[in-house]
Amino acid sequence: MPIDLSRRLAGRTRSPRANRQLGCLLAFVAGATNAGGFLAVHQYTSHMTGIVSAMADNIALGTYDLVLGGIGALLSFIVGAAVTAVLVNYARHRRLTSEYALPLILEAVLLLCFGMLGARLSQVEGLFVPATVMLLCFIMGLQNALITKLSRAEIRTTHITGIVTDIGIELGKLFYWNGRHSPGQPRVVSDRSRLALLTMLAGSFFSGGVVGALGFKHAGYIATVPLAVALIAVAIVPAVDDFMGMYRKRAHS
Repeated sequence: MPIDLSRRLAGRTRSPRANRQLGCLLAFVAGATNAGGFLAVHQYTSHMTGIVSAMADNIALGTYDLVLGGIGALLSFIVGAAVTAVLVNYARHRRLTSEYALPLILEAVLLLCFGMLGARLSQVEGLFVPATVMLLCFIMGLQNALITKLSRAEIRTTHITGIVTDIGIELGKLFYWNGRHSPGQPRVVSDRSRLALLTMLAGSFFSGGVVGALGFKHAGYIATVPLAVALIAVAIVPAVDDFMGMYRKRAHS
C-alpha cells in the first residue's frame, strides 16, 4: 500500500473522503469477521441487539448459563469500545499521528491470533466457544468505537440496522414530491452523497460477509489472516512515523 495512502486512511488528519474509504474497508472486515465467526461458533458477534434479546429469552427459558455467555459478550463489546477510547486519547494527548492507527493494529493482531490459533483452540472442550465469542465481540466493539470517533458518529461499520434505516430515510426524501412550495417550510431534499455512502457501507458489509463465509468454509480459521494483513497495511505507516519520531528525539537528547 502506498505510504501516502496509509497516512491518509489511518493518520490523525482526517478528510471526508478518507473516512468514507476507511469506513468501507472496516465494514468489509466486520462483515467477513461476523460471517466467518458465525460458522466457527454459530453466533453473530457484530451487533448487540440480538445478544441482548437472546439474554432476555434465556432468562425467560431458565437457561442461565446462556445468559452468562450473553453478559460476557456484551461486556466484551463494551470493553473493546473503551480500549479504543483509551488508545485514541492516549495518542491524542501525546500528539501522536497514530491515534487512529493503534486500535487498527490491535484489531489486526487479535484477528491474526484468531486465524493462527483458532483451529488448535477449537479442540479445547467447553472453552473455545465462549472465549471466541468474547474475542470477536471485543474486536467489533474496538472497531465500531474507532470509526465512530474519527467520523464523529457519521459512520458505523459493525451493524447494518442503522445503516439500512438511514438508507430508507434518504430514499423517502429522494422520492418525496414537494408539490407547491409552502412559505416558511423548507423543501424536502435527499442528501445523495450520504445515500451513496450508506449504500457503499451496506454493500461492503454484505460482500465482506460473503467473502468471510466462503473463506472460512474453504480455508478455515486462517481466512482471517488476510483481513489482519489488510488492517496492518493501512495502519502501519502512522505507527512507524511515531516510532521514528521518538527514536530521533532520543538520539538528539
